[in-house]
Amino acid sequence: MSAVVEERVDQVTLTIEDHVATVVIDRQHVLNAVDATTHARLNEIWEQLENDPSVRAVVVTGAGPRAFCVGADMSADAVDKTGLEYWAGLDPNGFGGLSLRTTLDIPVIARVNGYALGGGMEIVLGADIVVAASRAKFGLTEPRVGRLALDGGIHQLVRRVPYTQAMGMLLTGRKASASEMHAMGLVNEVVPDEEVDAAVQRWVDQILACAPTSVRAVKQMVTQTSHLTAKEARGLRLPALMAALDSEDSAEGVRAFQEKRPPVWPGR
Repeated sequence: MSAVVEERVDQVTLTIEDHVATVVIDRQHVLNAVDATTHARLNEIWEQLENDPSVRAVVVTGAGPRAFCVGADMSADAVDKTGLEYWAGLDPNGFGGLSLRTTLDIPVIARVNGYALGGGMEIVLGADIVVAASRAKFGLTEPRVGRLALDGGIHQLVRRVPYTQAMGMLLTGRKASASEMHAMGLVNEVVPDEEVDAAVQRWVDQILACAPTSVRAVKQMVTQTSHLTAKEARGLRLPALMAALDSEDSAEGVRAFQEKRPPVWPGR
């Protein structure tokens, strides 16, 4: 068992244990809304994880029973910004440094324990796997306060779910239940509130059962080739792909199969 590494800075907790990083937004007094300091800290965390080859899966969630994240903290200083000023200052990596990030080659599981609204919904759209509590609510509610979901919400939602379903949410700013988002295909699994952690752990275990180099290659191939045809994408010699093809993991997988035992992944 690997050592537990825990860091808590600016109301964001990062814990790394047994190859799994858990990122918790802990600003419960504002339903885990993200301010500028928290956003900067989240960016630091993603960059740290990008450079940590020991991490094989990431779980992102919100603290407490009520909210995953309700987006930007609508405090007085945030409200003072005009829409144009907000647009001009957008992070290339999207909301929370994650919703549009294409350099994190580690699977990200969104553990949605409550409200995922605005930027919180955009963080969900930046994840690879979504596990939701039955009480969770999703929505890109920005139009209801005269704003727009510019951190990937508009452009990603319409690519991830059927057009009319996406527009039904985007044009009304309405909230949708976890079961509705599951039916649309955005959520992988909906479970009773008390079973969320067990469900997340099942997904984590399945990821960890795979060769880390293969998983990184899959994630990189998907994020780096979405603009290409399948044939064009197959021809790219991406770094993670080439590393996986010539990895110790690849050799170990074959040996384990031949010896009829579970593989022990070197992770390289």
